[in-house]
Amino acid sequence: MRRLFGRQVVLGAALVATAVANPFANHSWGSYHWARTTEVVTLKTGDNVDSRWDAYLDEAISDWNASAVVKLAKVAGGTNPKNCRPTSGRIEVCNAKYGQTGWLGIAQIWASGSHITQAISKLNDTYFDTATYNKPAWRRLVMCQEVAHDFGLGHQDEIFDNANLGSCMDYTNDPDGTRFGQASNEHPNGHDFDQLLTIYGSHRDSTNTAAASLPNGSAAGDDHHPSQWGRLVHSSPNGRVQIYELGLGRGQKKITHVFWADPERDAHHH
Repeated sequence: MRRLFGRQVVLGAALVATAVANPFANHSWGSYHWARTTEVVTLKTGDNVDSRWDAYLDEAISDWNASAVVKLAKVAGGTNPKNCRPTSGRIEVCNAKYGQTGWLGIAQIWASGSHITQAISKLNDTYFDTATYNKPAWRRLVMCQEVAHDFGLGHQDEIFDNANLGSCMDYTNDPDGTRFGQASNEHPNGHDFDQLLTIYGSHRDSTNTAAASLPNGSAAGDDHHPSQWGRLVHSSPNGRVQIYELGLGRGQKKITHVFWADPERDAHHH
């Protein structure tokens, strides 16, 4: 299934988070951002993860809180992790055994125009419980990256075999850099924070979508398969990074970012 979709390399004009090797290139996720009326946007981040993931969620929140314009405030989870339903005005982070879906992690945002209204990150223990991925570096990389997609960051590089850029927004087969004696990709780097300044420091909005008072938005449970994600709008050269878009009507849409497991090591799942 994953390989079938991997052959469809379709670039969406609205999503410009394409594969880039230049660490100084723009890597916003399209124009998507949380609307805010203040200089700093504070995003409630629901903790729906268990003890295997608690330290990695805490670390990702701490890492990204070095930003001058985005702050994550951990709050009690608002959903059953297996369903991982979104909550309007906040991020929900979940882990569960989602099955042999082929993906390690998913980030989904719901947007009204370019404004994010709710977001989730899901981490698939079906793969993270295997010897290949049950390692601190893999857990740290995927958590750091999927949470960052929820506030509008794309990738600095989608070529897995390129030298590490020292950012969790850079795909790699060597997350901690020890296999090939290179930089660790387990945390953000300076360019990630520069990009957040570009996204959130350039203007303010007339509304604030990171507000708990908003009515509940469109939600769907057990949303684990490409058939539920709409059309494929972006695929990296090897198909391990893909973005799907589903129109919900009246200017609303759901965008799904997928981090597929390594097809060479997990080919029997695809």
